[in-house]
Amino acid sequence: MDETIAKGRVLVIDDSAMVRRYIRDALERRQFEVQEAFNGVEAMEKVLSAPFDLLVVDVNMPKMDGYTFLHALRARDGEIATIPALMTSTEAGPQDMAAAYAAGANFYLVKPVSQDDLIGYANALTGRSP
Repeated sequence: MDETIAKGRVLVIDDSAMVRRYIRDALERRQFEVQEAFNGVEAMEKVLSAPFDLLVVDVNMPKMDGYTFLHALRARDGEIATIPALMTSTEAGPQDMAAAYAAGANFYLVKPVSQDDLIGYANALTGRSP
C-alpha cells in the first residue's frame, strides 16, 4: 500500500449532514477514506464492525452524545479503545475542552473548523505526511 495514503480510514460522527459533508469533502480531497455516522450509537456499531484510523466526533448529538461515545469507546478492550479522536463542537469554554479530554479526545476544535486545521490534525493523529 502507498504510504502516503496509509492510515486513512476516518469515521465522521455528527448529526448535521452539512457538517459531515464539509468534513468528508476536506478529507477526501486529501485521500482519506471517509464513512459517516449520525450519532454515537450508529458510530459504535460502525467502529465495532470495521477498523478506523481516526474519529471526528461532534459533542452534541441525539441518542448518544460525543462525550458518552468516547467514554464507552475508551472503556473497551483492545485496539478499538485507542483509535485517535478529534472532537469538534460549537461549545468553546474551557470546561468543554476539559470534558472532551476527560472523555478521551486527543484534540478539541471549535466549530467552524477550518479545513486546514482539520487536515493538519487528521494527518498528525494518523501519522500521515502533510
